[in-house]
Amino acid sequence: MALLGAQLVITLIMISVIQKLGAHFSFAKWLMCSTGLIRYLYPTNEELRQLANIPKDKNKGKKTKNYNEKNSETFHIDRCLDVQLETAKVCYMDIIHLKFYSEYQWLVDFSLYAFVVYIITEIYQLWFPIRDEVNLSMIWCLLVILFAFKLLLSLTVQYFKGEESIGERSTCIVMGFMYLLVAMIVLIIDENTLEIGLENAYNCFNESATTFLNKQGLYSSGPASKIFIKFCVAIWCSTLGAVLTFPGIRMAKMHWDLLRYFKENRVKQILLNISFALPFIIVILWIKPISRDYLTVRIFSGRNMPLLSDNNFEILRLIIIIFTVCVKVYLMPWYLQAYLDMAYHRTEDQKKEAGRITNIEFQKKIAAVFYYLCVVALQYLAPLIICLYFTFMYKTLGEFQWKWLIDSNVNNTNVISSGTEEKYPTSRSFVQKEEPTEDLYLTLDSLKLIFNAGVYKGIFGFATWWTCFSYFATTSVGLIYQSYFSRN
Repeated sequence: MALLGAQLVITLIMISVIQKLGAHFSFAKWLMCSTGLIRYLYPTNEELRQLANIPKDKNKGKKTKNYNEKNSETFHIDRCLDVQLETAKVCYMDIIHLKFYSEYQWLVDFSLYAFVVYIITEIYQLWFPIRDEVNLSMIWCLLVILFAFKLLLSLTVQYFKGEESIGERSTCIVMGFMYLLVAMIVLIIDENTLEIGLENAYNCFNESATTFLNKQGLYSSGPASKIFIKFCVAIWCSTLGAVLTFPGIRMAKMHWDLLRYFKENRVKQILLNISFALPFIIVILWIKPISRDYLTVRIFSGRNMPLLSDNNFEILRLIIIIFTVCVKVYLMPWYLQAYLDMAYHRTEDQKKEAGRITNIEFQKKIAAVFYYLCVVALQYLAPLIICLYFTFMYKTLGEFQWKWLIDSNVNNTNVISSGTEEKYPTSRSFVQKEEPTEDLYLTLDSLKLIFNAGVYKGIFGFATWWTCFSYFATTSVGLIYQSYFSRN
């Protein structure tokens, strides 16, 4: 049995490409610097003095000790001061010093490299199916998911560190408990209605693991309690929903602003609304009576068979997810520009206020928008990346095939089998071997049969659906909030 083979070659080539190309090309940098983003520059102290007719300091003629002392002088200006912000194109030298830029660059670039590895592996499998090799592209996908989740978690933790973040902390905690409640409700819904697949995954795992333990002389009715597993799944759902709370709210705010900016452009408004609604379409594709039964069971007049087979329906769901992610990445510059425009709107709103403000506070209000640009980019991309790579793992580990896209006459019957259909190896698999490599082969064989395609289908199918659901639910809550409380 070849443990690695072509998979190791593909991985080594990609690692070499990262080392050689990573220093010269960055897709993350291109997204920021080559898509026409415009940032707003805060006025200098001299410009504010001239606008406010504030006389120069009497000590101006004296030499100051350093540059920072000269530019940290504080004075007050009217909030209604007519300040016109200058603009500049976002360039690499501007963003390299921003907060979370290195994390943003690494996530986006590594996701791209993992995507290339996955695509090459899938093409290779079309002609040379991988049976005895370890699919290393799944390791790449898993690393991308873990890194994206870690970044979202670190961004959420920032809301718990500041003393002025009481509202944000409360929001995260409340949303976490709300998602915990929703997850518990989802987990008890009959799978003939909502086909999350966890019930079948548990049965497959329990049966195959019990068979394996019995083969080893360890008799057990099952290695894990269903209630305990579902409780752990609910905790994971709650955590993911909590870390997606502020990315979803941020996304809703930018979407609301874009709809107002493009009020006169109906085509762009339609495109934005379609992009917003696509995650909802993905969510309802897991509701069996209105999706699978309609497309794979019902026979329409004039046809002698359903529109799609089970496998083709699964592939259709995956294609819609990939299409959704592509649309949202394409629209990313629009959303980031809507965020950068907050600096302009903050200035315009301030002009309607009475009172005075210091020059430092005013400059910080403008500069803070650009300073957190990479944080906003991470909040926009990380949920999409998690959803996309869960989809890849769902497709590959669930053993679905792309062949029907190439040949429509292919009748793919590769439907996920249950644990009872899996056949354990002959006595060869459980006989003690002298060679260490044989022991490793037997261990991998056993793991493959315990964690079979039915188990993976339930795990990653539910993970994909829940990510889309929580992302859409949070953005919807944010959009409702904006529609009721946002200023016109």
